[in-house]
Amino acid sequence: MKLILKNLQGKELREFDVSKQLIDFDINPGVVRQATLSEMANLRQGTHCSKNRSAVRGGGKKPWKQKGRGAARAGTIRSPLWKGGGVIFGPTPHAYKNKLSKKMSKLARRSVFVDKLSNGNVVVVENFIIDSFKTRSLNGILKLLKIEKSKISLLVEKSNENLNRAVRNLANIYMVKASNVSVYELLDCDVILVDLESFNLLVGMLEK
Repeated sequence: MKLILKNLQGKELREFDVSKQLIDFDINPGVVRQATLSEMANLRQGTHCSKNRSAVRGGGKKPWKQKGRGAARAGTIRSPLWKGGGVIFGPTPHAYKNKLSKKMSKLARRSVFVDKLSNGNVVVVENFIIDSFKTRSLNGILKLLKIEKSKISLLVEKSNENLNRAVRNLANIYMVKASNVSVYELLDCDVILVDLESFNLLVGMLEK
């Protein structure tokens, strides 16, 4: 498979080959699903909490005597049946951590990346050295690359201040370090935009 290397003005510089070792394998959708669910579960804080009848403040004294009023028995004003009472079977803090093996994580990332390559949804540029930190400048670059209307995952290994500030106000682009990119970040985009150095690094990681 061949990819076209472009510059930030959208000009095609040259073609280069993608490693056959990376491409020649069967994509595994099942592993991609497991990895995505695992990553999304690990993002959950698990800090949701409610108070049961023992945790709600007050209600230590019996509201009225057991018999003689013609009313139902009551032992505490913090009963779950009362307004201001505790919650029955409410949520309590707990971890949602879902561990995935390194081999499965790598297989899932490789599957998604190869699928994006096969469908022509990976754009490789020479570098991301830009002179201006203005969002308008970066948006102009995306227009020249003809991907301004796409949801983009921008993979860079070495970012710079101008790029960090330019990306900040664009809703359709998410920048992430290439060596730390997750399955979900590769999957949840229309186009992967990557510089040549980061592309080679990512390919080297996924080939091993």
